[in-house]
Amino acid sequence: MVNYLLDMQFSVHVAKTQLSKLIDAALRGEEVVIAKGSQPVVRLVPLPQKRNLIGALEGQLTVPDDLFEPMSDEELKLWEGG
Repeated sequence: MVNYLLDMQFSVHVAKTQLSKLIDAALRGEEVVIAKGSQPVVRLVPLPQKRNLIGALEGQLTVPDDLFEPMSDEELKLWEGG
């Protein structure tokens, strides 16, 4: 089998049949260009990934001590739009 990833430009047909491999190559930082005929028309690039930073706001937020205490009747009335 021909290793298409040695070349950096691929036809639409090859891109359709080898898309998973081309995506993996782009994720590794390789330049992947798709051409119509001999004309390069598209570059396949990875999107920046969001990173979940657990604890990113540590020390910046405070939780009131009474957060889980029942509301007073007056607060409950205001909460319910009364």
